[in-house]
Amino acid sequence: MKIKDLLKAEGIKLGATATDKMDAINQLIDLQVASGNVADRETYKKAILAREKESTTAMGEGIAIPHAKTSAVEKPGLAAMTVPNGVDYEAPDDEPSDLFFMIAAPNTKDNVHLEVLSRLATMLMDEDFVANLRKAKTPEEFLGVIDAAESDKVAAEEEKAAAAASGANGMPDILAVTACPTGIAHTYMAAEALEKKAKEMGLTLKAETQGSVGAKNVLTAEEIANAKGIIIAADKNIDLARFGGKPVYVTSVSKGINEPEALINKILNGEAPIQEGSAVSAAPAEKDSIAHTFYKNLMNGVSHMLPFVVGGGILIAIAFLLDGAAAGQSDFGSHSPLAHFFKATGDTAFGFMLPILAGYIAMSIADRPGLAVGFVGGALANAGYSWGWLGGGAAVGGGFLGALFAGFIGGYLTKWLEKACDKLPDALEGIKPVLLYPLLGCLGIGIVMFTVNPVFAAINNGMTSVLNSMGTTNLVLLGAIVGGMMSIDMGGPFNKAAYVFGTAMLAEGTTAGQVIMASVMVGGMVPPIAVALSTTIFKNRWTKADRQAGIVNYIMGLSFISEGAIPYAAADPGRVIPSCIIGSAVAGAISAAAGCTSPAPHGGFWVVAIIGNPLMYFVSLLVGSVVGCLILSFLKKPLSPEESGLA
Repeated sequence: MKIKDLLKAEGIKLGATATDKMDAINQLIDLQVASGNVADRETYKKAILAREKESTTAMGEGIAIPHAKTSAVEKPGLAAMTVPNGVDYEAPDDEPSDLFFMIAAPNTKDNVHLEVLSRLATMLMDEDFVANLRKAKTPEEFLGVIDAAESDKVAAEEEKAAAAASGANGMPDILAVTACPTGIAHTYMAAEALEKKAKEMGLTLKAETQGSVGAKNVLTAEEIANAKGIIIAADKNIDLARFGGKPVYVTSVSKGINEPEALINKILNGEAPIQEGSAVSAAPAEKDSIAHTFYKNLMNGVSHMLPFVVGGGILIAIAFLLDGAAAGQSDFGSHSPLAHFFKATGDTAFGFMLPILAGYIAMSIADRPGLAVGFVGGALANAGYSWGWLGGGAAVGGGFLGALFAGFIGGYLTKWLEKACDKLPDALEGIKPVLLYPLLGCLGIGIVMFTVNPVFAAINNGMTSVLNSMGTTNLVLLGAIVGGMMSIDMGGPFNKAAYVFGTAMLAEGTTAGQVIMASVMVGGMVPPIAVALSTTIFKNRWTKADRQAGIVNYIMGLSFISEGAIPYAAADPGRVIPSCIIGSAVAGAISAAAGCTSPAPHGGFWVVAIIGNPLMYFVSLLVGSVVGCLILSFLKKPLSPEESGLA
């Protein structure tokens, strides 16, 4: 397909006059309608104006490219217009615009036309080409200028591709990523401007375009590792994680078009800040293994969950600290209005933790359509709804493990829906992401979670029954067991079973019950502190981000918030969980052996004033945390200086 296939003589208006920006838009839309490209004029106009609201499509130098991708477009097409006297189109250089191309793109799976339109956008960066268009007297002459220039452009593209394939150009000096909200015109114009200016400056620059047709000219790990720096010229969010350790300068896509030399000099002059994160490897990319794919999906959920754990946990800790006078009471943490405020806010943040975990795991698997499905699945796991609950039964949640399950099932369910919906007519392409995927996906994950939640409830109830059957004949052994159980899943069924057992024993009003409650609480305090100690003492086992987050775990551990260790346990369960289980079991056993008691079911270190034998309680916490720290640090292999950020 070529540009002349999208632009017809009836879609061209030369020597026009326009009173203002809206008048120019209306005339261009009329040309699209006359060419048979637009089926619904008003819907198309709304889409054009919505794009203009995000930022003007005037490029400067007298050029404007209004565009929209919408179901109102019957077939892809172009309209063109020259306005010799110019019109104020809110251009970045404040100059009037006199050359217009309006793009109409349909919502279909076939995006060949978008590649052709991107070629036109880059051709408009050529001053001679633009000058010849302005001088054209007839639509036929106008089309002839475009056809000749496009032939030269295609030949240049083929030559460039052949050179890249043969490795003739070597590693680029500078890299760039360009993107705009719709990814039709500005994305490619910015890439062209940067590459062209770099060539004039005696440099090589490779630009990755993230447009409507997907990412093109994708930057490799080897290119990133060898580049002087990266320019991000984009008006939408770009994932910068792969550029860790490299100079990265972030700006708007319009700056990429209008100020390419200034941006290149930002890199050359060392004015770009270093992107946080580990330095990239120059090793060629390999296909991910199943295990590594699982890990990446999991970590996407964990990294997004972490702010909720940290923020909510600290707020709850503040509530306990402020409410010390109510320690031991049923409303501890919420007794005073100020404490209640912090507790309610922290609990709300915690309430998002599991849905966020599941939602972003699903999003990592199925991209944006998976987010809602995973989020709903995580919320259902947290709530514990089931078919029995619909009949009046109790709701018992699946906790952390249930949310993990919901995230992966939700992601792959969404991918299956996307594949199944590929067989639907192109006319339905636009409603898939906004109607079909969320509707069918949320329905599907609802059916799954209502079905499997009783399994997690059974695990929880089974653990509680085992503990109840043990009685209190051996408090030290029981203290070790319940303490260790607090670290198995840190907020999940095992953790909750031990906690429910402890509170049930406490409710009996016996000293033995208070001993068990103390072991439960100290066992739950160990995981975050053990992790925090390891990140502080054994720095070379952890990344910089891990060490920074580890500091907060001191507070969360002292506050009996085991969930602080979840991000670490989720990222490396084979080492973190066993270490924490052993440390918690040791702490629980020492606490029980010393006869430490807790009349409060929560509060951690902040209720030390009512703890029986507080000195030995502190000793049990310290010993258990150190044991967990040492085992964990022994099991984890040291990272390279680059990976740990200690280089």
